Amino acid sequence: MPRISTAASNSGLSGEAGPGGPGPRAVDGNSRVRDGALPARATSSLGTRPFGVYVHVPYCATRCGYCDFNTYTATELGPGVAIGTFVETLAAEFRLARAVLGTADVAVSTVFVGGGTPTLLPAEDLELLLRMIDTEFGIAAGAEVTTEANPESVDAGVLERLASAGYTRVSFGMQSARPHVLAALDRQHTPGRVPDVVGWARKAGFAHVNLDLIYGTPGESDRDWQMSLDAVVELAPDHVSAYALTVEDGTRLARRIRRGELLPPDDDLMADRYRQAEETLTAAGLNWYEISNWARGPESHSRHNLGYWRGADWWGFGPGAHSHVGGVRWWNVRHPASYSTLLAEGVSPAAAREELDDAAMHMERVMLGVRLAEGLAVEELTAAGWSQAGRLAADGLVDPSALAAGRVLLTLQGRLLADSVIRDLLPD
Repeated sequence: MPRISTAASNSGLSGEAGPGGPGPRAVDGNSRVRDGALPARATSSLGTRPFGVYVHVPYCATRCGYCDFNTYTATELGPGVAIGTFVETLAAEFRLARAVLGTADVAVSTVFVGGGTPTLLPAEDLELLLRMIDTEFGIAAGAEVTTEANPESVDAGVLERLASAGYTRVSFGMQSARPHVLAALDRQHTPGRVPDVVGWARKAGFAHVNLDLIYGTPGESDRDWQMSLDAVVELAPDHVSAYALTVEDGTRLARRIRRGELLPPDDDLMADRYRQAEETLTAAGLNWYEISNWARGPESHSRHNLGYWRGADWWGFGPGAHSHVGGVRWWNVRHPASYSTLLAEGVSPAAAREELDDAAMHMERVMLGVRLAEGLAVEELTAAGWSQAGRLAADGLVDPSALAAGRVLLTLQGRLLADSVIRDLLPD
């Protein structure tokens, strides 16, 4: 069976002078515009789509064996890149972005602080970070403001301060309720810590709580996974993200599997785990709205991630962060030292960028739209894609009644084979 599809985690998505015009710009060999300026076509429609801010905090206390995100421990960074000056460095990129966007009204509708472990920053720095975003851009009334947190990185006092500062949503990296599974993932918290932090978050006044899960870890049994799902249901969060474990080259997990210490994830087992999640979470009143995400209702959907999936604008701040504005995508240099050095020189920290043409934007609308429970409008399909959609419906991968109503909507089996479905809907 083809491998089950999973969405990118909140942390994997991320990534100036007035608005860029038609004149020449200084560009290096990687197509990085040194002043960060954007072409007029990218900025002309600013404000017509939701505008989000992603902040990447690259620090972790330890490195998890499966993780290939752009994160660093203190020993990896070495001297000169102090966590204590990180927000000050971010301020320079905030100012650069404001200059690039000029006078455009881009009131921020969502903020997502990811990592890494954002809550390794002092609570006062996370509070200051929000104030700086509000000063430079304006945070809209009713904005969704999320921070990720590891269970061991916060306590009741920290969560109270973050809620008071304006954070409305917290996403805890639970991953599993089973100690041996957490150990295989190199996670540092104990299962009993998760109920504590969820309780503290609710008491602090967070409107929304997400729990992240990972399934398919070597050594995890069907019963282990069910116990994790049951533990989540008992805690009654309003949002759950569940991702299949992927083995990324260069990670400790990949090396252990290559040496034969651990068995690699099994595709059929991954599909079974997904079905378990769908059955358990749906029965508990959490319904899928994106392949790897379940929520109690539309008000609990991650508005920030929906911005990614629906092609909105966002600016990603921090090392390695990705951005997208008006069909232009760019990504920052990955190492915190390089990032801070460029900003200190008054240079954009972007490593490279690309301008998406109509064909590329269409492909992304199809790829991302199909993953959503709202489905994809059939108008997005070519004639060949429409023909394939009919076949996919006959094969039980696309809902035939939704297709007749003008939407391409995946069935449960279609979600398990989403990558294959998307390839069929985008024929050469």
